[in-house]
Amino acid sequence: MVVRPWIKYSLIRLSIFIVVLAILLVVQVNPFLATVVAAVAGFVISYVFFRKLRDQVAAEFAARNEKPEPIRNVDTEAEDEALDRLE
Repeated sequence: MVVRPWIKYSLIRLSIFIVVLAILLVVQVNPFLATVVAAVAGFVISYVFFRKLRDQVAAEFAARNEKPEPIRNVDTEAEDEALDRLE
C-alpha cells in the first residue's frame, strides 16, 4: 500500500506538534503559549527537515490542478447540438 505524500507530510507535522505540545505541557508551560510554540515548532521543523516530502506534496497538488476536468453543462450541450443542426 502506497501512502500519498500529503498524508505522510500531514501526519509528520501533526506528530511533531503533539510531541512538542506534550513536552511543554508536562513542563507546565501556559497551555496557550505551549500550543503556539508547538505550532511554530511543527512548522519550522517540517520546513527545515522535510523539504523533499514537501516538494512531493506540492508536485502532486500541481499535477492534480494541471488538468481540470471540463465542466459539463446540459444547457450548453443542448445549445451546441441545436447550433450544429442549423449548420
